[in-house]
Amino acid sequence: MMSMGLCLCAGLVAGAQQTRVSLYRHRAGASDLEVGGALAGVAKGQTRFVRYSDLLTLPLETYTVTDDTNFGKTVRITGVSLAGLPRWLGAAPGAGMVIAVCDDAYAAHYPAAYLRAHHPLLVLRVNGKDPAHWPVGVDGVPMGPYMVSHAHYTPSFRVLAHEDEAQVPWGVVRLEFRNEQQVYAPIEPRLRSPLADQGYTIARQSCFRCHSNGGEGGLKSNRSWGVVARRAQSDPAWFDAYVRDPKKINAASQMAASPQYDAATLRALRAYFAEFTEAP
Repeated sequence: MMSMGLCLCAGLVAGAQQTRVSLYRHRAGASDLEVGGALAGVAKGQTRFVRYSDLLTLPLETYTVTDDTNFGKTVRITGVSLAGLPRWLGAAPGAGMVIAVCDDAYAAHYPAAYLRAHHPLLVLRVNGKDPAHWPVGVDGVPMGPYMVSHAHYTPSFRVLAHEDEAQVPWGVVRLEFRNEQQVYAPIEPRLRSPLADQGYTIARQSCFRCHSNGGEGGLKSNRSWGVVARRAQSDPAWFDAYVRDPKKINAASQMAASPQYDAATLRALRAYFAEFTEAP
């Protein structure tokens, strides 16, 4: 696909004059984006808000996108670089990791390597329209107030049968700026082995979006890291079958299927999770 990297001049001019936008203590409207994590000059645990209109003053990029599965068709997106937002929104030093949290508690993590490889955008307009007029997603749910997409996505790594996955959440209501090492610390394996390290790479990108450990990770699933780990060890056949086709076991499951995961990939995941079977 050929993407059109045409930056909007108005956004570039405004962005050149203004490297930071204002953060507010209180939400003024539904289009305000919640901002948290480590913010310079803001006490730990406190939340701020940024106005949609202020985000439009930052350097804007516009692309024609054909490969984002959320849309299912060619669209034109306008947004701001996720990599630039820690600077523009006043993240504390060392808090360069971006986490996009959705209204269902799903959390997409953007470490430095992903930001460099894929240049994701916080989408502000789709086909020139604001979020109130965006397409709807699955089950007819609106895709706003914010979402993340790319001009074009090419996987940057492969581990066994797991290929680097596009992190393209919609329904984004909050951005967090965090220190990458601190975020991953609760799920980093202590007893390193080649097999467990492979499983860690997979789990960190995939499982961590919905399952949590030590206060980090997504909260969409009510099953913690330790619960997943114990199931992986106590019933490997069930674990493998669930990862490959969760709806076959539980029709109400919202977990994405991974039918491409072969025996070696699932074995690596179980080897990794074996470390966490004693987690509370």
